[in-house]
Amino acid sequence: MKTMDYTILENRCIARQVFRLVLAADTADFEPGGEFVNLALDGFFLRRPLSVCDSAPGRLTLLYKVAGEGTEALRGMTPGMRLNLLTGLGKAFDASRCERRALLVGGGLGAAPLYPLCRELAAAGKEMTVVLGFGSAEDIVLENEFRALCPDTRIVTMDGSAGTAGLVTDALKELSPAFDFYYTCGPAVMMRAVCAQLGTNGQASLEERMGCGAGYCWCCTCKTTGGPRRTCTDGPVFDADKIVW
Repeated sequence: MKTMDYTILENRCIARQVFRLVLAADTADFEPGGEFVNLALDGFFLRRPLSVCDSAPGRLTLLYKVAGEGTEALRGMTPGMRLNLLTGLGKAFDASRCERRALLVGGGLGAAPLYPLCRELAAAGKEMTVVLGFGSAEDIVLENEFRALCPDTRIVTMDGSAGTAGLVTDALKELSPAFDFYYTCGPAVMMRAVCAQLGTNGQASLEERMGCGAGYCWCCTCKTTGGPRRTCTDGPVFDADKIVW
């Protein structure tokens, strides 16, 4: 783990209540897909965990949704201001588990950690299908970025305002995409349904409320076949066959 101050380069709304936060950072140590940072905000006791969406030389990109006082305060921050981040947290998706063709299934901001994974799989020459689910067209993020890496990217919205109407599980039944390994991230209810539908040959990145984010408080404990595990340090990525939903 490392703690360091980073300068904000961009903090811009890209969807309904969703912001893209770009920081000037040394990104050499970040692993693609699943790793997260814990962000400190003045006036708030607990840090805010945010998934790493992208890391390029000198730039770290995070996505967040305004959902409470902390993220509301974050929305008001402007380029040039500084943020303190605790980094080196979490275990990433394992792209090597995919032999030839991967299926990526995301829900809402669960698309964020899947994007760097998608880029890693594309660089390795793997074939992919990406299915992203959102509430409505106003909530869609990263569609163009995924399509640039994976032409077979499918959008699903619950209200039918964009892409296919319904849930990602409905789209998966209709598509029946070929894959030898899948990766998923999003709301727990969605991932539980996805894992039940697709089987155990996959990985899921769990989203849990966290206290310290560094493994000390056990606030984010989840159930696994091997007993209770801390989402922040033992995860957030777990093999699908190890998760007890």
